[in-house]
This record gives sequence, structure tokens and C-alpha cells, in this order.
Amino acid sequence: MSSSTSVQRADVYSRVTAEIISAIEQGAGEWHAPWFHNGTSIARPTNVSSGKRYRGVNTLALWAAGFAAGYGDGLWGTYKQWQDAGAQVREGERSTTVVLWREIQVSRQTDNEGDDDGQRRMFARAFSVFNVAQVDGYERPATPTLPEAERLAHAEAFIANLGVKTEFAGSEAYYRPSTDTVSMPPFTSFRDAASFYGVWLHECGHATGSKHRLDRDLSGRFGSAAYAAEECCVEILSGLVLADLGIAHHPRPDHAAYVASWVKVLKDDPKAIFTAASKAQQAADWMHAQQPQAEEMAA
Repeated sequence: MSSSTSVQRADVYSRVTAEIISAIEQGAGEWHAPWFHNGTSIARPTNVSSGKRYRGVNTLALWAAGFAAGYGDGLWGTYKQWQDAGAQVREGERSTTVVLWREIQVSRQTDNEGDDDGQRRMFARAFSVFNVAQVDGYERPATPTLPEAERLAHAEAFIANLGVKTEFAGSEAYYRPSTDTVSMPPFTSFRDAASFYGVWLHECGHATGSKHRLDRDLSGRFGSAAYAAEECCVEILSGLVLADLGIAHHPRPDHAAYVASWVKVLKDDPKAIFTAASKAQQAADWMHAQQPQAEEMAA
């Protein structure tokens, strides 16, 4: 089994997108996006060698694979990395694709004196990784988990530190770009605390796209490709940050309608999930950067 192979970008887009679509569509008539999770280790895919968390579309790909296979742990590594850790991937186990992007400088001579006009290009390299559930001979060190009350308090402080004005009134949750304000129903309107913070974070996610923050396209109307792309980006963002906070990310009541629109976007454009995941990771990084204490970000 090879630990890595060089592939063309189109192949990477197609392979990863196909795995994510498969995870969404599996099940008895009930689509489930892989960025919904229970807040445990499986929600925070981590590399066994570096101890760092995967980022962007790699997180989605590993969420999708973990959901499809029913894994209970988010620890992953290449064949060689597991060997280096003293473990062995079992024969016949199927790998999951992750992508490493490298920026390289391409030189192009512009005259006879040897001067070159350097251009920087991004190249994709695909790696095959395996979950800890697919190996023998590895014992995961115990990791402490904060009590739920502390995790919820952390979520409250995390959202407050974003500096996005929130008004608690009415029965609908939404972000209004014209006033840069989030509207939220009161806490008692939600089935549990995780749902409350998940929706609040989702709406604050839209606020990260304002002109004076990350400047995403927030003009799309419901049913349009732009609207679906923004919703997909923010749902992934919510999954990323809630995983960092150790809080479950529940599907919203209108989940089926949204997922149907996401699947159409992904099937029409294999690169769409890469774009959405990249923007979601950018927004997650922005949110973490607003916190008063430096937080370790994955690489």
C-alpha cells in the first residue's frame, strides 16, 4: 500500500467530492451531511504522527469516511505513519483520500540575460490515510474531556468574543447584513443548549462574510447557487468550530431541503466543496483569532 501518490487536481477534486457525496446520500432515504457530529473525538480528525488536526476539505473527507464506516475515533495516519507508531494497517482495509497543497515557484525566463519571472503555483498531492480503527497494535492515550457545563460556557464566551451584535427576540434566527446584526430566538425556544449555540454560531458564521470582515457573497436568494454555496460554507464552518469546542452539531429542522441543494451544487461542480471548505476554514480561523487567548490551530 502506497502512502502517497501524485495526482492531477481534477482527480483530487473528483475523488474527494465523490466520497463526500456518497456519505451524504447513504442511508435509508435520509441524507446526512458529514459535518454534523456529536462533538467527540471523531469530530476532530487528527494526524497520529504530528498530533495536529486536519484542516479544510480534509476534515470533511475524514468526517465523511468516519460517518460511513461508523468509526468512533478521529485519529488518522498514512500506512507508514502507523508503522512508525508501532501499529499495522490490517490487510484489505480501504484508505481515505486527503490532500496536501504545496505552493511552488515556477521560473520563466523573460530575456537572454537569465532573468526570470517567478510565478507561484499550487500543486495538489493526494495521500491515503487510515483510521485508528483500521490498525492493530496501537493503544490511544487517554485524553481528558471537559464537563459539558464548561464546554457550553466556553462556547458562550467564544461567540461573545466575536463582537457580532445579537438581538434575542422573535421566532427566527438570521443575520441581517445591512445592520450587521444577528437575530436569535430566546434560549427556551431550542431543544437543548447544543442546538442553541449551534444556530447562534451558524448566524455569526454568516456575519464573518460581511464586507468589513471576510467579504463573501451574501447576496444570494433562497434556491440560488450563491445561497446554497454560502449556506454550505457556514454549515461546514459551524461543524469545524463546534468540533473545536467539543459540542455536538445537530441538523437543522429544514436540513433535508438544504442538503438537497448542497448535493446539486457538488454534483454540478466537483471543486465546489473545496471552495466551500476553504472559505469555512478561513472563517473558522478568523473566529479563533478574535479570542483573547491564542488558541492552537491545526495544520
